[in-house]
Amino acid sequence: MAVGISRRSFGKLASGEEVEIVTLRAGDGLEASVLTYGATLQALKVPDRNGHFADILLGHDDLAGYVDHRSFFGATIGRYANRIAGGRFELDGESFEVEPNDGANALHGGEHGFDRHLWTIDAIGDGEVPFVILSRHSADGEGGFPGALDVHVTYRLRANALEIDLRAVNGDRPTVVNLTNHAYFNLCGALEPRDILSHDLRVAAERYLPIDSGSIPEGGPEPVAGTPFDFREMRAIGARIREAHPQILAGRGYDHNYCLDGRESADGRHLAARVEDRASGRAMELWTDQPGVQFYSGNFLNGTISGKNGRSYRMGDAFCLEPQLYPDTPNRPDFPSARLDAGATYRHRSAFQFSTI
Repeated sequence: MAVGISRRSFGKLASGEEVEIVTLRAGDGLEASVLTYGATLQALKVPDRNGHFADILLGHDDLAGYVDHRSFFGATIGRYANRIAGGRFELDGESFEVEPNDGANALHGGEHGFDRHLWTIDAIGDGEVPFVILSRHSADGEGGFPGALDVHVTYRLRANALEIDLRAVNGDRPTVVNLTNHAYFNLCGALEPRDILSHDLRVAAERYLPIDSGSIPEGGPEPVAGTPFDFREMRAIGARIREAHPQILAGRGYDHNYCLDGRESADGRHLAARVEDRASGRAMELWTDQPGVQFYSGNFLNGTISGKNGRSYRMGDAFCLEPQLYPDTPNRPDFPSARLDAGATYRHRSAFQFSTI
């Protein structure tokens, strides 16, 4: 296909509002498709070692799949990615209650997070570095969060990489912000009948956060050494996932935050993780300026959701690497702060770099 950008209708919401899909195509053949619903990364086509391009993201072929099944496939997550314990936090002595949607906890912004809203296309670029910028206004009090936010998400293709830049400007009062993208990857290809347990993973982290039965961090960071969470060297995702380690049992697999310790590059991002699929030869690196990454091994995919090409998604069919602040940071002053003061700007820069082995 031609290099550049295209856009078309992806369907209409029950309100009658139209959802668009924007497809970016780079000169090296890399292709990314983005929905205005949830500012969602709907597809990402990358080559294997033989030059064959395939979509490596789980998701849906139609709008109804995203509206009817909230699995966060490729969505932009906010206002707070991950969990807030009890759906409550304090800021400057004032208590706030946000929408609980994961037992008593608030997960990924609550019941009506950023993934459930229609975003606006602000700008598109069809040159050598194609991009699309989407935005939305989050009003003071939306989902229980204080402060009005103007949020912008940029998807950009550059040199075998997908860059995702997230920015939020706070207009009127202090708030908390933690944004991420929730792509589900399978480097074999989204339509291949293979899981990700044989993918090899390396994470640049000496420590991780153990969780309680509600997936809330308990205590502080602990060493990965001597545990199934040690991915400091390349190791298959499934190598120790069946062990009866208390934390593997708590998350039904991997669903934990890693406290990153990578060195910064010239642009402020550091190498957080690398994944390799020996079958296809595809390799992916995550570079980010965030202090943590949530590694999730698809534990709650249970076969009840029909995805692309009618495929039933099951446990272990995908992995997520979600760069972000730590979970429950608003209730943990010992964690990197999620506070955003009035007039301040939140910034998050991540990139998924692709190659072959």
